[in-house]
Amino acid sequence: MRRPLKQQPNKKLKHNLFDDLPDDLVVFILSKLSATASSPSDFISILSTCKRLNQLGLHRLVLSKAGPKVFAVNPRNWSESPHRFLKHCANAGNVDACYTLGMIRFYCLQNRRSGLSLMAKAAMKLHAPALYSLAVIQFNGSGASKREKDLRAGVALSARASLLGHVDALRELGHCLQDGYGVKMNVAEGRRLLVQANLRELALVLRAVTRAPLMSDYGVAVPEVHPANWFLREWFASGRGELGEGLRMCGHIGCGRPETRPHEFRRCSVCGKVNYCSRGCQALDWKLRHKMECAPVEEWVEDGGGDGGAGVENEVVVQNDVV
Repeated sequence: MRRPLKQQPNKKLKHNLFDDLPDDLVVFILSKLSATASSPSDFISILSTCKRLNQLGLHRLVLSKAGPKVFAVNPRNWSESPHRFLKHCANAGNVDACYTLGMIRFYCLQNRRSGLSLMAKAAMKLHAPALYSLAVIQFNGSGASKREKDLRAGVALSARASLLGHVDALRELGHCLQDGYGVKMNVAEGRRLLVQANLRELALVLRAVTRAPLMSDYGVAVPEVHPANWFLREWFASGRGELGEGLRMCGHIGCGRPETRPHEFRRCSVCGKVNYCSRGCQALDWKLRHKMECAPVEEWVEDGGGDGGAGVENEVVVQNDVV
């Protein structure tokens, strides 16, 4: 009696249609995914799916399109691997990678020259946060001596960033015009820009609240923190980086910038206890927190507070509710 023939496996069922997709189509899909990823793990999970995705996921086009949230690296996990990934993205022309790595190198790793170069690279491609960060550096003379402040350059960079819709830059420019700081005084134009900044900020907050409500302890909507600023804040809070003697952090919790020399930042002219890298950070922190905590200057003087050596130019006037 003849044995029944074994059925041959259906080779078509084993065929993976994914292998038939052309590389350029897969790269296009991966570019879309990298641009919309909500965290680094989302993008990493794609790369670890298979060997082909791992190779194509590191394509120059994919890296150039990666969104800022892909670079939200946890400072506690900082090592050569995420550093190298950010460098690859920056070399691919990703402006968010240039800005994030520039901020990390300038403030955390204290590689000032390289950090400035990367931020300038992003600024040349009209990256508004990079333009504003360079303005803050020019206003404060960060990474250099007090004499190396360039107020006119700070004003010019703020003006450029404000044209791109950066609210803090617009507010900074308004104060400069109102106070004649680095530019010819024009009180009326300065006030107009400050009101415009508040209106833009309100529109952004209302838009953010409709998506994901986030309130401070005082019922004020908190704007989303950029991954670069979040990294700076957590870097020093976690102990990965240490502030030098006499150096202070910006008082705004969403900033993360540290001083690069003593008395670099301005202090609140009322309480003298809080320091800010910019008027933008001071104005936002006043609304979020400091308005409810600020005490008259007499109290901290009696307690022996203050730095003594800081003059009027190192004081920042408290914001009122209108501006």
